[in-house]
Amino acid sequence: MTGVNLTTWILNPVLGLMIFLFIFRIILTWYPQVDLNRFPINLIAWPTEPFLALLRKLVPPIGGVDITPIIWVGIFSLLREILLGQQGLLTMLSRVS
Repeated sequence: MTGVNLTTWILNPVLGLMIFLFIFRIILTWYPQVDLNRFPINLIAWPTEPFLALLRKLVPPIGGVDITPIIWVGIFSLLREILLGQQGLLTMLSRVS
C-alpha cells in the first residue's frame, strides 16, 4: 500500500464522518433547548465544537441563526471533492503510481 493509498484510505472516512457530524449539528440548531453535554448529543458536539468556535469569531449569527455548521459542511465537502473526488488530487496521484 502506497502513501497516497493510505492517505486516501484514512481521509475518506474522516471527511465523510465530519460532514455527517456537521449535518447533525445543523439539525441540532433547530432545537436550542437540547443540552449538548448529555449523551449521545455530546458525541456530535465534542468533535465539532472546536471548528465552530473558531469560525464563530469570524462569522456572526445572521438573524439569530448560527450558520457556521453550514459553512463547515461546505468546506469539508469541497476538501473531500478536491482531494478524493473523481478528478481529485489524491485520486489522480494513485492512478499515476
